[in-house]
Amino acid sequence: MAKTPSPCIDVCKFKREGHCIGCSMTKAQKSLFKELKKDKHRDAFVEMLVGQQARLGKYSHWAPKYLKKCLKRGVKPVKPLRELT
Repeated sequence: MAKTPSPCIDVCKFKREGHCIGCSMTKAQKSLFKELKKDKHRDAFVEMLVGQQARLGKYSHWAPKYLKKCLKRGVKPVKPLRELT
């Protein structure tokens, strides 16, 4: 089975106080995600990111794009995303 994909949706513009306007990750968070090897850690990171996006606001565009990325790779999305569908 494929690994949980990166939350990055290929926008990569850090214009919201250091947060990407595409996925809400900071540069440090992007580096951290790349170091995570186990799916349970990657899933927990994505769940944390969903909460971060909720706090920051203006990230409603991210979930549909990330869900499409997961489906394309044959990966079951994390629980908070499954609840959005």
